[in-house]
Amino acid sequence: MTSARPAGPPAASAEVNPLSPSYLEQVGAVADAEFRKMIRDPTEIFSRAVQPILWLLIFGQVFSKLHEIPTGAISYLAFLAPGVLAQSVLFSAIFYGINVIWEKDLGVIHKLLVSPAARSALVLGKALSSGFRGLVQAVIIYLVSFLLGVGLDLRPPHILGVFAAVILGSATFSTFSLIVACWVKSRDRFMGIGQVLTMPLFFASSAIYPIGLMPAWLRVVAHANPLSYLVDAMRSLMIEGAQSAEGLALDFTVLALVFLLLTAFASRVYPNLIR
Repeated sequence: MTSARPAGPPAASAEVNPLSPSYLEQVGAVADAEFRKMIRDPTEIFSRAVQPILWLLIFGQVFSKLHEIPTGAISYLAFLAPGVLAQSVLFSAIFYGINVIWEKDLGVIHKLLVSPAARSALVLGKALSSGFRGLVQAVIIYLVSFLLGVGLDLRPPHILGVFAAVILGSATFSTFSLIVACWVKSRDRFMGIGQVLTMPLFFASSAIYPIGLMPAWLRVVAHANPLSYLVDAMRSLMIEGAQSAEGLALDFTVLALVFLLLTAFASRVYPNLIR
């Protein structure tokens, strides 16, 4: 009697035109499911907003009085506010992979992978839902910064530009987080690696001090760090009188290219979660 063959990995779903209505519906369906989970349990979003608020209220206020960090025509608190928002986006998105590992343990990932949806649509849908989380935190940082007297640029095009940067940054780092989750496959290991990744990314950026103050080797790292471009874009759009060090076109181009590369890679390794 012939023994039963072991079940292999789910067959790859057919990729479709990313601009086709069916593909966009797949992305929207995944994003909507993630968004509904966020609405049902918003405590995680607001709990992650506590740390950035403390950075503004304590770290920002103290260092503003020291006048040790040159920030040009804007105050240090104004310089810091977009960096704190970028930190909030990074920390929230980089641990997004834990949710993916939970879904793997519950069998949700297997059901998604055997569905007709393209793998890239699954990745894009989750990335888009991470952008929603980032927007909530952006609104909180805007309100706190306003109450602290930060000179915010409240022109609607600039606010929309900040929101676009937040969504793109959240999508980029959450996709990176998904790739890490596909590699480690364990919540405990993911937490350790997440802690190791977030601190270097944050401190090797322009979030809390200008890149010009860094030693030469760290400036090279900062220019290769996508978070630096996210901070630069948000700072020039969010703060009145702030100038972009790299140029908005370059900032958004770098973030978009990194996001596309990570999305392509994540689409290939996503099935590894269940292997």
